[in-house]
Amino acid sequence: MHIWERKTSMAHEGGILWFRNDLRLADHEALAASIREHRHVTPVFIWAPQEEGAWALGAASRWWLHDSLLSLSRALSARGSRLLLREGDASMSLLGLARSSGARVVHASRRYERSAVEQEKRVEKALAKEGIELRLHSGGLLHEPDGIRNQAGTPFLAFSAFWRAASALHVARPLPEPEGMPPSPGEPVDSASFAEQLSRLKLKPKVAWGAGLRETWTAGEAAAQSRLAAFAEAAMAAYKDARDLPGELGTSRLSPHLRFGEVSPRQAWAAALPGRGDGPSTFMKELGWREFSYYLLHHFPHLERAPLRSEFEGFPWEHNAEWLRLWQRGRTGYPIVDAGMRELWQTGWMHNRVRMIVASFLVKDLRIHWIEGARWFWDTLVDADLANNTQGWQWTAGCGADAAPYFRVFNPILQGIKFDPSGRYVRRWVPEVASRANADLHAPYGRPVVDHFEARGAALAAFDRIKKNK
Repeated sequence: MHIWERKTSMAHEGGILWFRNDLRLADHEALAASIREHRHVTPVFIWAPQEEGAWALGAASRWWLHDSLLSLSRALSARGSRLLLREGDASMSLLGLARSSGARVVHASRRYERSAVEQEKRVEKALAKEGIELRLHSGGLLHEPDGIRNQAGTPFLAFSAFWRAASALHVARPLPEPEGMPPSPGEPVDSASFAEQLSRLKLKPKVAWGAGLRETWTAGEAAAQSRLAAFAEAAMAAYKDARDLPGELGTSRLSPHLRFGEVSPRQAWAAALPGRGDGPSTFMKELGWREFSYYLLHHFPHLERAPLRSEFEGFPWEHNAEWLRLWQRGRTGYPIVDAGMRELWQTGWMHNRVRMIVASFLVKDLRIHWIEGARWFWDTLVDADLANNTQGWQWTAGCGADAAPYFRVFNPILQGIKFDPSGRYVRRWVPEVASRANADLHAPYGRPVVDHFEARGAALAAFDRIKKNK
């Protein structure tokens, strides 16, 4: 007996499985409910960038989405199903599919961004007019944000307190990958036809920039599971110390897979559970920071465009297009900063420690608004995630929750010496300084865009101004 034949007498005949930021088959609650409740299921992905507001997918994320959808389509086809692709208004697309397939329920994984929540409300309203139910399931987080509050019943604003409360909650075991899928009504969609439909969305970049992404990454659930297994086996034990060294392979590099839901946070959590020592516990805490970022964005949706600390609305930011361009292209004259920005441009990713360094340089040395950095990261990161991107930039700028104080200004020279002592990272990405001795490797080169010590003084003076205006 096939898994989809184990039905109750009350099961709906047909259902729709709406894939969103959950491009996997294992540990997928919406998928599991579809299999459990329906005799036939129509999986669909809807490309609707106009419904994502100001944060429609950037170029690197579109590149990743293209390959991830191809991978998901093949996985579904191998299990006797098919992935449909629709473009345009999500409500109209789902209504059309429901009418043609007879489905009375649409299953989807819940999202937390403002634009996605508004989309869910529109879809729910449109479907309800025809007696069709939108059923949202958990899947993108370890815990739902509304289930964690302080004693006063309000959201936590400090990570440590949030994480104490969240850590006390049970994390369910990941659901297994389905053995098969219910049939999907209609004519089959072969891989060639799906690839042709996908190409019409024009997700792939036209510039040669995409070559660096192909050399660095493989999208899809199979690649995500392979990367998680390799990390758990080879690098997790040393994660606490190695994660801060950009010249070493000390991080999981799971972030783009988590962002597109090719691996679930519960799967990542479960991979750390058998381990002992500081490595696994530190990795679990980093998953906690991801949770906290979503938690903040859920409770304070304005954070995607405005600071949590309102006094920073009046911060005297600089508006210097030339400085911004030099930072974007890795031409600031500070080796560790330029290495990070060039790694980003070439690979669509940047080491987390270096993200903090380059972000500090932009908002404090150059005093350029954090939103400019957030936009650049959004367009160039394959793991561009609104919650994490916003929280990271506001943390660095000192204007978010539990943020680094604005008066803490990273010295890019000392940061390079501390976290890239052998120079392996900087020498790879900044050949202009590769022949230097280690002692001089992280000193400025060429014509630095600013003098760090003068810039630090100007940043502190600007911070003093907004303190006096509070």
